[in-house]
Amino acid sequence: MGAILAFVSVLLASFLFPLGLLLTLIVNLYKRRWKFSFKRLDQQFLSIATSVDTSGNVICKDLFDLILIKKSGYQFGNRKETISSVLGKNQRDGTLTKLGLIVCNVLDWLDTEHCFRSIDSLI
Repeated sequence: MGAILAFVSVLLASFLFPLGLLLTLIVNLYKRRWKFSFKRLDQQFLSIATSVDTSGNVICKDLFDLILIKKSGYQFGNRKETISSVLGKNQRDGTLTKLGLIVCNVLDWLDTEHCFRSIDSLI
């Protein structure tokens, strides 16, 4: 039953997520013109990014475990943890692969010490 529910949820998400994102922009830009707040919209986008991130941590668990961390590393897959948190723990422990180091370096370049600061951040 889990496989069927996963398939249906991904199918629905692929249709509904872009529609919901578009509607969020429309509502904030047109319906609330005089009340529009970039801060509110930015907070909503951050929530979206975190949700997608935690989902990616679960969906890509086996892929990420294989290519981003060494066998002894802290594993991906916790549904309440972001990819950056897992990368940060492995960065701290020295268990990232070369590709894992590259991904961490890119994230850290975009946002100083991003992976390290993401360790155990509450979702």
